[in-house]
Amino acid sequence: MQKELQENLNRLGLQLPQPPEAKGNYLPYVVVKNLVYLSGTLPTEGTKLVYAGKVGAEQTIESGYEAAKLCLLNALSNLGAASDQFDRLERIVHVAGYVNGIDGFADSPKVINGASDLLVELLGDAGRHSRLAVSVNGLPLNATVEIHLIAELWQD
Repeated sequence: MQKELQENLNRLGLQLPQPPEAKGNYLPYVVVKNLVYLSGTLPTEGTKLVYAGKVGAEQTIESGYEAAKLCLLNALSNLGAASDQFDRLERIVHVAGYVNGIDGFADSPKVINGASDLLVELLGDAGRHSRLAVSVNGLPLNATVEIHLIAELWQD
């Protein structure tokens, strides 16, 4: 999986960032048997929040889509740390996406497609997943999007 992922990242002109550090009293990921539960990730580069504000006000669906892609790259960075740099990655099981939207914002699936589309582009069928995409009234640091993943590892 590692070689395929790296080739696809290169093809798209992307790279995985350093794994983001936890900003509170929690772990970036927890491995239980052959499942990895990743904590939510924000659209950051290093310590800088890149996308802030509500979709429908300060952000558009298109910029939210890009924010979801950046969240996904941060999540994959943590997943690499949890899966021996993707050597043990079997598949992505579930994606939960939260969109900081204006009241009544109903297009959160269009925003979270940024993460889902990129997962399938990077991992093929192993990136296909179940999903939750909801609009919320606020996110940490006023981030535009937050992504949470569950992944399956090869059984030892």
